[in-house]
Amino acid sequence: CSCQQQRHYANGIQRTYITFNDLRNKNRSYTKKELVGYSMQAMYNVVSDVSNYYKFVPYVKRSHVHSYDDDGFKADLIIGFPPLNEAYTSRVTLEPMTMVKSECHDGRLFNYLLNEWRFSPGLKDIPNSCVLDFKVAFRFRSLLHSNFANIFFDLICDQMENAFIEEVRRRSGPPSIRSHVLESKRS
Repeated sequence: CSCQQQRHYANGIQRTYITFNDLRNKNRSYTKKELVGYSMQAMYNVVSDVSNYYKFVPYVKRSHVHSYDDDGFKADLIIGFPPLNEAYTSRVTLEPMTMVKSECHDGRLFNYLLNEWRFSPGLKDIPNSCVLDFKVAFRFRSLLHSNFANIFFDLICDQMENAFIEEVRRRSGPPSIRSHVLESKRS
């Protein structure tokens, strides 16, 4: 997030102020590397199931897959978090069991949107584990939309990632190990 909380103490009273860094920046990104207690296949199966995103991903109101080819497909999505709704088409590239990448270049709210999930083997002695590399990056068309989203960006990214983990849990049962964040960066 480009906002920071600052705490000031005066007369024993704690006050928290939120400050905003660089309100002119239309680019946002979030990356996270995490060891999870699910297999690469279980994670891939959920993330590549774009046609059902509307059932379990927050803010996705509609998801329709079409135009299949050797590398993946196109998907029409409508996302919404009041007061904004955005309809766009993504090009989804699949590398079975290892990567799902979704890119959009024609959104009304943004010039560019990237969601990328990479899966690699987890712990050797725990086959139902994998390392998940998750990335979201986008560039808003409007500074107003960028600054509005800036307020909720961290929350939205966390909710999205958690929705996929919860869907894997729903389909596959409890994780084999507790998740461990290995690396996380927001800008």
